[in-house]
Amino acid sequence: MASPELTAALESVADSSAAVKTRTYNDLLNQLTNAPPASAVEHAANLMVYIDAVLSSSLGIINIRPILASIIKSLSSVPAEVKVKVGKHIADALQSQLASYEEQDAAVREILAQGYEAEEEYTAAAKALQGIHLDSTQRQVSDRSKVETWVKIVRYYLEDDDTVSAETALNKIKNSAAAAQVLKDSPDLRLLYQLSQARIMDSRRDFLNASAEYLNVSFNTMTDEDDRRRALSAAIKTAILAPAGPHRSRTLAKLYKDERSTETEEYGILENMFLDRLLSPADVEAFASTLAPHQLAKTADGSTVLSKAVTEHNLLATSRLYENITTAALAKILGLKDSKDETAAEKAEDYAARMVEQGRLRGEIDQIAGVIVFETVPGVELRGPTRHLREWDYNVQGLVEDVERCAAALSESFPELVMEQMVH
Repeated sequence: MASPELTAALESVADSSAAVKTRTYNDLLNQLTNAPPASAVEHAANLMVYIDAVLSSSLGIINIRPILASIIKSLSSVPAEVKVKVGKHIADALQSQLASYEEQDAAVREILAQGYEAEEEYTAAAKALQGIHLDSTQRQVSDRSKVETWVKIVRYYLEDDDTVSAETALNKIKNSAAAAQVLKDSPDLRLLYQLSQARIMDSRRDFLNASAEYLNVSFNTMTDEDDRRRALSAAIKTAILAPAGPHRSRTLAKLYKDERSTETEEYGILENMFLDRLLSPADVEAFASTLAPHQLAKTADGSTVLSKAVTEHNLLATSRLYENITTAALAKILGLKDSKDETAAEKAEDYAARMVEQGRLRGEIDQIAGVIVFETVPGVELRGPTRHLREWDYNVQGLVEDVERCAAALSESFPELVMEQMVH
């Protein structure tokens, strides 16, 4: 409840001239801001009564605007609780006459968002900013200010994991040519945009594109070393969770060859995946403990994104070890179990069939015999007449290349020894 002294002072000037009212309102505002009551509740109540008196007075818009601007400016230094209560009160009060007070409405909504942010009410903060008329004809708003506001809205929604609303706000930036130019000219905003886009892609399980965005952020010198390392870790995690196939293999190769990757916790599983090694349950469990909740959510078939990614990876790794394998043996390697609807062998066949159909695995499935034949040499027909001869050539070529690499390494590390052993 507002103080009786303030209420009496406001009532005493209700019928005064415009000059007296303006002077009295300014004096009262100075008192409210310079000597606020100890209680935040009382402080908010005093300000709300004061605001109602100013807005309902007979002063014209020209006189009310500067007073209102002073009130809003004073809110920047008050506690979050007061920011929220008074800011919301002003925003609600201005709705009926918004055309006359758009500048003040925008300013108070920014203050209101700050208050909600301090109280960790991020969705409310986003909605407060969404109420700002950025495309108004009543005031000039720079393209940079628009992008800054949209980026804030996106990041607020992401704090509450509302990726649908965040993406809607992000699309305002994507669909604006002016915003694209602002991002090009403003590295700081471009960094926030890229990070927001990566998080949205991550939440939508568009893992390969998310990995690319996280990797871009990890190279940005505007961020500190710890944040860059976290972005690199996120790039590795999302690449690992992506569907197995050529595109993911290229992404894993890029990350594996990045010298910074050895400093991340995910390097062990990254190396195993890049080298097409089978992943053990212990490796998978350790990796799962580092994932976010949405990355562990179940898919439509009841499996998790991680289990699906690991199964597909292990299937690809198996195709590097075997020329052919029965679906039952494959199911055992993949750790699949019988269910009410399908046997483990049928599940293994389904995984292989889907990957072959999508071009992520090269091979053929004999459903009657329950056997999968893998392509072991790129470009060689599985049942061609020269298959075994081409495989022999391919393996010999690989062996010769390995010997050549060993010889080159010896020459580099032990040049004198190599010179002694050379035949002249």
